[in-house]
Amino acid sequence: MIFAGLGFAQLAAIFGIAGAAVVGLYVLRLRRRTVAIPFSPLWQRILKDKDATTLFSRLKRLLSLLLQLALLALLVFALGDPRAAATLVKGRTLVVLVDASASMQATDVSPNRLEVAKNEVKAMIRGLGGADRMLIAQMDAMVTPLGPMSGDTSELERALDQVKATDARADFPRALRFATDTLRNVELGEIVVVSDGNLGPALDASGPVHLGDDKLSFVSVGKGKRNVGITQFSVRRYPLDKSRYEVMLEVTNTGPEQQDIELSLLGDGNVVDLTKLRLMPGERLPRFYPNLSGASRTLEAKLANVDGTHDELPADDHAYALLPERRRAKVLVVTEGNTYLEAALLLDEYLEVTQVTPLDYVNKHASGSGFDVVVFDRVTPATPPRAHALYLDPRGPGSPVKVDAELTAPGFDKIDRKHPIVRFTALDDVNVAHGHKLVPDVAAGDKIVGAFGGTSPILVSGSRGAYKFVALGFDVRDSDLPLRVAWPLFLLNTVNFFTDEDARYISSFRTGDVWRVPVSTQATEATLSLPGGGTERVPVHEGRAVYLGERAGFYELTAGDTAATPEQPAPISGANKTAFAANLLDAEESTIAPVPELVVDGKTAGKVEGFHVGVRREIWIYLLLAAVLLTALEWATYHRRITV
Repeated sequence: MIFAGLGFAQLAAIFGIAGAAVVGLYVLRLRRRTVAIPFSPLWQRILKDKDATTLFSRLKRLLSLLLQLALLALLVFALGDPRAAATLVKGRTLVVLVDASASMQATDVSPNRLEVAKNEVKAMIRGLGGADRMLIAQMDAMVTPLGPMSGDTSELERALDQVKATDARADFPRALRFATDTLRNVELGEIVVVSDGNLGPALDASGPVHLGDDKLSFVSVGKGKRNVGITQFSVRRYPLDKSRYEVMLEVTNTGPEQQDIELSLLGDGNVVDLTKLRLMPGERLPRFYPNLSGASRTLEAKLANVDGTHDELPADDHAYALLPERRRAKVLVVTEGNTYLEAALLLDEYLEVTQVTPLDYVNKHASGSGFDVVVFDRVTPATPPRAHALYLDPRGPGSPVKVDAELTAPGFDKIDRKHPIVRFTALDDVNVAHGHKLVPDVAAGDKIVGAFGGTSPILVSGSRGAYKFVALGFDVRDSDLPLRVAWPLFLLNTVNFFTDEDARYISSFRTGDVWRVPVSTQATEATLSLPGGGTERVPVHEGRAVYLGERAGFYELTAGDTAATPEQPAPISGANKTAFAANLLDAEESTIAPVPELVVDGKTAGKVEGFHVGVRREIWIYLLLAAVLLTALEWATYHRRITV
C-alpha cells in the first residue's frame, strides 16, 4: 500500500495531535448527563454530582472513546489517499476518440449508435484502475478534446456528456495525429477508438499516420446495413426565366437489400413533386427535374420508405437548397445611345432599366443612389457613384483603374474562367479593333479577369469601398462581341455578380468543410443563425464569413453595423443578410455497415482490456463511508444509553 496524498509520517503526526485532543476533551467531560426524575428535591442531596478523582473513573466508558478514535483514524487515513502499489506503478494514459460523425446517428441499435458508444466509454471510465488517466475527444470533421487528461471519474463523465452527433464525416487521420501527439513520450500510452468503423484509411496529405509504441484498441458499435440516402442535390433558376428552375439529385442505396422509397420535393414547404423509386442493392440513381415551378426561395428533398418503416440513418434522408432570391435589380444606363447595350438588358424581365444621357446623369443622378447598378458606356464621371458600376471603355481620372497605353487588335488570351462574370461565355475568339490597357490596383484587391498577351489587362474587377466595379478596356461597338451570345450573358452575369444573384447550380455547402460565405459589407464579424435555433458569432476575413459547418439545414448570415451584438441580441431591420443551405451528401458516410476490425499503420486494433467495471480505485471513498457508519453507530449507542 502506498499513500498518494499525505505521507505516513505526516498522517501519524496528525493522528497523534488530533487523538490527544480527543482524549483530552473526553477526560474533561466532568458532568454526567442530566436525567429528570420525580421528587428531585428529595434526591438532590443523595445524587449530587461529584468530581471524578481518578483516571479510571474518567475512562470507564471506554467504548465511546474507542469509537471516536476509530472515526478519527479513518478520516486521517483517508487524507493519505491510499492506493495499491502495483496500480501506481502501472498506470495507463488513454486517449479515447469517440466517433460523432453522421453515421453514428444510425438507429440500428437503441437508441442510436452514439449513445451506445457513450455507454461503452462510461463503463471504461468507471473501470479505471490505479493511476490510470484518460482524455476524451470528440471525433468528427475536427477533433475536439472535451476536457483535460484526468483520472477523476466525475470529471470524465461530464466531458463524455458533451459529445454530440454531427452531420459530417469523421476526420480519422486528424484525430489519430492528435492522439499520438498527446501521448508523445508517455509510457503505457493507449488510443481507444469507439466507432462503427466507417473511418476510411489513416492517411492524409502528410502521409500515413504512424502509431509508434502506442497501443491501439477498438470498440465497434452498430450492426445494421440497411440505408438509402440523398448523395447529390442541386438547383438553379433559368437565367432568362427566373420563375422556373431545374433540380438535379442522386439517391443511393448503400444497403444489401432492394429498397422501395418515396422521394418528395418541397418548394417553400409545399410538395411540388412526388415519385416512387425502386433501388437495387448498391445502386446510385440520378434524377433530373427540368422546368419546375412553385418555389420562390427554399427547396427540400425528402426520402421515406414505401412500407412505412423508418430508415436506419435519418441524417441523409433530407437535403436542402436555396434558390437565388427573385427581385428586380434597378439598373441605370448612362450612354449617348447604344442599341446593343439596350437590347441585351431587355432580355431579363427582372431588370428595371433606366437610361439617361451623360448630361442628365450629372444634373439628376450624379450619385447613382437608388440604383443597384450603374452602366457607364464610354462615359467616366469624375466622382464614382454610390452603387456598383460597369465601365465600358473608361477614360479619364474618374476611372476606378488607371487607363494606360492603347492596344491594337487586343484579344482575350488569358481568362480567369472561375470568375462569375465570364461564366457560360466564350471570349477566346472575340475580335477587337482597338482598346486600352487597364492597370489594376493590386493593393486594393483588383482581379484581372481577361488579358491580352498575358501582360495587358482588358477586363478587370474589384471594389472601391463597399461597391464593386467591372471595367472593360474597349468599346463593344469596336468589336464583334455584341454579335455573340456571350454579350448578353456577360451583362447578366455582371449584374448578378453585383447584386449577388447567382444563376448557376447551387449545390449548397457540404457539412464538415470550412465555409467561406461572401459578405458585401466591411464588417469584421457576423451573426450566423443555425438550423436548430440559436446563433453564433463568426469572423469575416477578406469579405467572407468563415465557419466550420457540421449541421445540415438552412442558415442565415447577418453582417454589417446593424448585425446582432451581445448588447443588441436581435439583428436590427435593414442589416445585410445572406441565406444559404448545407447538406451531408456523402455516399461513404451513408454506408452504415459496421466494420468489425480497425487497421492502422499495418496493425490491427485490439480489444479493450484492463477495465473492471464497478470497482473504484479511490480507497479514501470507502474510508469516508466507514466513518459515516461509525458516526451512525456512535449516535445509536449514545441515544440508547449504552455509552452514556
